[in-house]
Order: sequence, then C-alpha cells, then structure tokens
Amino acid sequence: MINILYQLIHTVLGLLVVVLIVHVVLSWLFAFDIVSRRNELISGIWRFTSAITEPMLRPLRRLIPPIAGVDLSVLVLLLIIMLVRDSVLPWLVNMLVGGGSFL
Repeated sequence: MINILYQLIHTVLGLLVVVLIVHVVLSWLFAFDIVSRRNELISGIWRFTSAITEPMLRPLRRLIPPIAGVDLSVLVLLLIIMLVRDSVLPWLVNMLVGGGSFL
C-alpha cells in the first residue's frame, strides 16, 4: 500500500513540474509577443496552468522579490518539488517500511 501511495505522489509531483514548465514557457511566449492571449487554446492552457500554480507561487512571491524583473519563485518551487520528490519522499517511505535509520 505504501508503494502505491509513493508512486502516486511521485507521479503527481512530476506532473506538477511539467505544469510549472508549461506555465513559464507560456509566460515567456506572452512576454515576447510570440503567442496571442486571444487564442482560445492557449488561453485555456494558461488559465489551467495558472489555476494550479498560482496558489503555490503566491506565498513564495511574497518572500522572494523579483530580481532585475525576473520572478525566481518558480525556480524555488521547482527546487522544492524536486527535493521532496527525489530525496524526502524516498527517505520517508524507507522510514515507514522500517528499512533505514532515522538520519
């Protein structure tokens, strides 16, 4: 049961990384006026990615101000997700199944 839960959380965190990357790429495409916001498909993707990412990015944006106009909160969130996904989550599963030491 723990392995199934681990795989589910691992997959969801991986999908979240993909959504964050799509969100960033779309914001760049909008900023450089390569893609129009009036395009229905692009607008729908933007709303979807914003609805998922903004609740997580908003607290980070309060803590991390933009540096030279660049929003680093996305990078910090990606690092946190990757740390949890690749280090904390396997350690926690190992602790729960009794296969390792506390530290």
